Amino acid sequence: MKHKAIKIGLTSLVLLLSFGGLLWSTLSEETQYYKHVDEVMVAPAQWEGKRLQMHGFAKSVMQKRGTLEYAFQVENNGHTVWAQYTGVAPDTFKNDSEVVLEGELKGEIFHAERIIAKCPSKYEPKPGVAGVSGTY
Repeated sequence: MKHKAIKIGLTSLVLLLSFGGLLWSTLSEETQYYKHVDEVMVAPAQWEGKRLQMHGFAKSVMQKRGTLEYAFQVENNGHTVWAQYTGVAPDTFKNDSEVVLEGELKGEIFHAERIIAKCPSKYEPKPGVAGVSGTY
């Protein structure tokens, strides 16, 4: 009886450690912080090289002629960071659009791998539309 309990205990311990190790290695690779520009730029050295999703508003959006390379600023609460992105940008990505960038901060530039541009005005009802009171 005691021998069987030891086998069950050791098997459970091995399974638990294996599952824990697998979970830790999987989550640590894909961990991303979601931060606003002002939170990151207060102490940029703390966030350098870490995977981030950074939220702010696009300013001074420039595209290199004939390429898919973008350079722009992202601003929130008076703090600004320059960002670079290469790829197809969303249609709603333009000056003053609300954006979430995925990537990492390297030095003073945020290198974005993905841009999510929000456009809340596109989904708000227009004033005076019949049947829409604006509150409920």
